Amino acid sequence: MINSLKAMLVGDQAKVVGFNKTGKAYRKRLLAMGLTPGTEFKVTRFAPLGDPVEIKIRGFSLTLRKNEAEVLLVERI
Repeated sequence: MINSLKAMLVGDQAKVVGFNKTGKAYRKRLLAMGLTPGTEFKVTRFAPLGDPVEIKIRGFSLTLRKNEAEVLLVERI
């Protein structure tokens, strides 16, 4: 099932399946950060108010703001 990254919980593992069509402004930035379709990651933590979210991807930690995370479409593994 395809979800947004903000719907994930800490400890969930997922893979990138695409990008929301409304997020064209962030798409290039996310691709440049290594979030290409098929890439697997793990959600490591959320800030107390839910923004930002930290994920572990390709051996490093990446922090995304809520509006960037909404653009990313993911599938739980």
